[in-house]
Amino acid sequence: MQEQKDVSKAAGQSTSAAAVHQDITSKWFILSAISYFFIVGIIAILIAAKFCWPEMLGTVAALSYGRLRPLHVNGMLFGWLLAADMGLAYYYVPRLCGVKLWSEKLGMATAALWNLIILGAVVSLMAGWNQGWEYAELPMFLDVLVVIAWIMFGVNIFGTILTRKYEQMYVSLWYTMGTILWTAFVYLTGNFAVLFTSGVNQANLNWMYVHNAVGLIFTPVGLAIAYYFIPKSANTPLHSHKLSMIGFWSLAFVYVWTGAHHMLHGPISQWLQTIAIAFSVMLLAPVWTVVYNFVATMQGQWQQMKENVPLKFLMSGVMFYLLTCFQGPMHSLRTVNAIVSKTDWIPGHAHMAVLGAFSFFAIAGCYYVIPRMYHTRLHSDALANWSYWFMMIGGLGFFVTLWLGGFWQGWQWNNPSIPFIDTVVALKPVWLVRFVSGVLIFVGIILFAYNIMATALGEKQTPAEA
Repeated sequence: MQEQKDVSKAAGQSTSAAAVHQDITSKWFILSAISYFFIVGIIAILIAAKFCWPEMLGTVAALSYGRLRPLHVNGMLFGWLLAADMGLAYYYVPRLCGVKLWSEKLGMATAALWNLIILGAVVSLMAGWNQGWEYAELPMFLDVLVVIAWIMFGVNIFGTILTRKYEQMYVSLWYTMGTILWTAFVYLTGNFAVLFTSGVNQANLNWMYVHNAVGLIFTPVGLAIAYYFIPKSANTPLHSHKLSMIGFWSLAFVYVWTGAHHMLHGPISQWLQTIAIAFSVMLLAPVWTVVYNFVATMQGQWQQMKENVPLKFLMSGVMFYLLTCFQGPMHSLRTVNAIVSKTDWIPGHAHMAVLGAFSFFAIAGCYYVIPRMYHTRLHSDALANWSYWFMMIGGLGFFVTLWLGGFWQGWQWNNPSIPFIDTVVALKPVWLVRFVSGVLIFVGIILFAYNIMATALGEKQTPAEA
């Protein structure tokens, strides 16, 4: 009981938020991120349409699949999700520390540089300036700017934590600090270390980067957001601080070794494949620890899901996180991998992680903080509910269709009597459902973006609770 009181105090302190916290940096990051979410959502619809109608816009080089796909990936990962996560970190870190952000000016400079990077990525990727590595397509000069921006972000967050008023550090601070350090390691490996290797070694480094971009960048900061906003949105203490720390340290130990499971049955050492499989299966430990902690925190609070939109997104994200991290270990098993590897099952799995889990966490955070930072009410609770249902229904249609279609695709590939072109034709119904589901998701994005922008820019109403 004492543990719950201590954690509740750490997660709940706002220290007269309206008077102490300026939140200018947080606003800049979140509003710009939501703008990119909408813009890159249009790119996503074009890509999904090209699977159904390959000849569409085929004569426009800048709108070819080879240029739109890296723009979509980088735009969603770094323009929307990481920027939103950074904006939310600028909100909750000072509150958990009981002090102002270490430097609001440094934060605004970071936001300006980050937006410059994203706009530079749009121009360069549509122009075909692409390094050709998965998730690491940005030209070198933009990679250098990303490193500079990340150092600025890290200095500001660590500076805030070092000057904190509260001695106890809530788990969200641990995950945020881990994100900063792990992102530095992962990004430098995936975008710079690969320059000094070739062949299989380069592929190993690239897949270490790709897998850990999800596991050591978006996972820890996503869990930091969930650990902060689930107790705050439900107005209840976290079930167990000790359990949260077990989840943090087990994730830190296990995740970095799993990337090679994407190269099973490939030209890499058997011992490396076996290690990747073993650590992938071990991922079940931190995942179940985290999910149990969140579900136990909601004990006696589930009725709030009817009206509490941030909680709907948060707990749906928790379930998607559980499913994603069950699929990952299963995908690492050699027999399963022989069927699903390189099929549409993989983008279905990846989208459930980035959209279904971590974007849902970020959306919930935005719905929670924007009214409070602008001292107003959310523009429309009805629109918020509709945005949830459009994203949920569209997301489920997208994920499940690609899982089933990908498994079917892999089974056909393993049947030597089926010509490859027949496996392509067979997937057309799957891609059509993917397109329709994508449209539903995009409608949800439109409603979400409009609701947030209308709240930030609209007429001020009765102040929301701090």
